[in-house]
Amino acid sequence: MLRRIDEIFAETARQTGIADLDGRVRSAFESVPRHRFVSSAAQDFAYRDSAFSIGYGQTISQPFIVALMTQLAEISDTAKVLEVGTGSGYQAAVLAELAHQVYSIEVVAELASAASALLAELGYDDVQVRCGDGFAGWAEHAPFDAILVTAATPRPPPPLVEQLARGGRMVLPLGRPAETQDLALLTKDDDGEVSIRSILPVVFVPMIRNRASNG
Repeated sequence: MLRRIDEIFAETARQTGIADLDGRVRSAFESVPRHRFVSSAAQDFAYRDSAFSIGYGQTISQPFIVALMTQLAEISDTAKVLEVGTGSGYQAAVLAELAHQVYSIEVVAELASAASALLAELGYDDVQVRCGDGFAGWAEHAPFDAILVTAATPRPPPPLVEQLARGGRMVLPLGRPAETQDLALLTKDDDGEVSIRSILPVVFVPMIRNRASNG
């Protein structure tokens, strides 16, 4: 899996500006057992560079995309990170290997419950998962040094932009369902000014709203 990730980083370097996998991110990937985050039917293929269905119309992202989003976020060991779209919990586990604290929101109650239980079983005590509308973020724990959004939205949700710390970075797919989207890097400078850079064409499931309360 890591060999293929290295190859794609090299192939896409002109678009992404990143030629290879950061050492800390590589170590995180080596530490997280990806096969635990896919169905039993997919476990023989868990370490291929492919996305897999996890039910409820959701997917676990291809490892390269997980690696790219993680690296673009530039997560330090003191960072507080928000993830929107817990899914199976795999990206949250990778983030937990790097950050001080991870908060993850999942709109599908069944996925939120399963991911929370699995992350706890694997010892990721620094990850908090809740069921809710990720568009609204998690204001009581803001500001966040990094925000990763794992579902497509036409534009950056204003509450998430507000909850991003000055000097912070948000990585998210921008675009409409059933279309190719742009993986984008949104940065907020020390004065609070926001800029957005397109990184790479991607295809993500759409952000789902209002299936659950944020309470």
